[in-house]
Amino acid sequence: MLDLRALAVALPAVKTPPECADFSKTVAPYLPQLYPLPQNIFAHINDWEALQHIYLSTNPLVTALAFALFVTPIVLLVAELNRNYSQVDRLWSVLPVIYNCHYALWAHLAGIPTQRLDHVMAVTALWGARLTFNYWRKGGYNVGSEDYRWETVKKYVGPLGMFVFDVVFISLAQNMLLFMITAPTYILLLCSRLTGDGLGAYDHFFSKAIFLLVLLEFFADQQQWDYHRAKEQYRRTAKVPKEYNFTREQLDRGFNTSGLWAWSRHPNFAAEQGVWMCLYQWCCCESWTYMNWCFVGALSYLILFQSSTWLTELLSASKYAEYKVYKQRVGKFLPKRITKSMNAPKVEVKGNAEEKTKGARDTETAGKTKRR
Repeated sequence: MLDLRALAVALPAVKTPPECADFSKTVAPYLPQLYPLPQNIFAHINDWEALQHIYLSTNPLVTALAFALFVTPIVLLVAELNRNYSQVDRLWSVLPVIYNCHYALWAHLAGIPTQRLDHVMAVTALWGARLTFNYWRKGGYNVGSEDYRWETVKKYVGPLGMFVFDVVFISLAQNMLLFMITAPTYILLLCSRLTGDGLGAYDHFFSKAIFLLVLLEFFADQQQWDYHRAKEQYRRTAKVPKEYNFTREQLDRGFNTSGLWAWSRHPNFAAEQGVWMCLYQWCCCESWTYMNWCFVGALSYLILFQSSTWLTELLSASKYAEYKVYKQRVGKFLPKRITKSMNAPKVEVKGNAEEKTKGARDTETAGKTKRR
């Protein structure tokens, strides 16, 4: 356990919940610890007790920030050497888990009440396990695999632009984002010093809400996985697979519009954003603040998903003829006030002759396929 003098060096002496979310008291005074940290670690690299003392006498938020800055040049170097820009993608499900486990571990070693942080660590580990598994089964960890969207970006910005984009956004900004979305856990750590080891209503509500959102992501991922496996088998055999509950029309469409995907065009993305917004709201409620500095991470996460989804849908609309109809009928993240099934008759866009012609061609093609 850390002695009180070292604890005073590592954590602010907060007296009220709102002070736990005060950037000027809980973050700014500890940023100077970042500068000598690498030198101190390398100077005692073979001394386990000294390293443990450095770890416990350094503000846990600063330690997490230092790790994020350490990872940034590594992923940049690997990306540029391999001309593969999915290096952060491979760490996306891992780094937030590391940060939240770090906060919980630090609290355990420092003798701070940890029941709340253990709940955060548990639901984050479930989130990471689900996302890692889904990324793995889609081949994301295969050598040479890369997100298909980066190829579009590379063609648009060129080699020099891609290098700048990699330095500024892919490697640095995304690493900082993954650090920032877990920063609310630092505020929860500070709040735990005041409230003790019991769990309150907010702890029960938000931990269960995050668990349900992770569960929603799991079902959305599984439905998407089943659809694409069925589509692959259908294209290979020209027969509708009996083991999957999809019609020929759904498989001919090329993209999933059933299950959760009948109500949201991106139910997994919606739940993903909800997970980290819940963690942010959790720290707001515990610190008695309507808004605090962690809002930067939560808002940036929402903005990233807006831009990423925009590019995803742009490519989907160019690939699938009916995707524009899907966008009209089904909400992007949340269900529309009036969500219309893709199994209903198509509504033609007024004054758009090209859509009418395309719809006729699609109907004729579908008819030929059925006759075959």
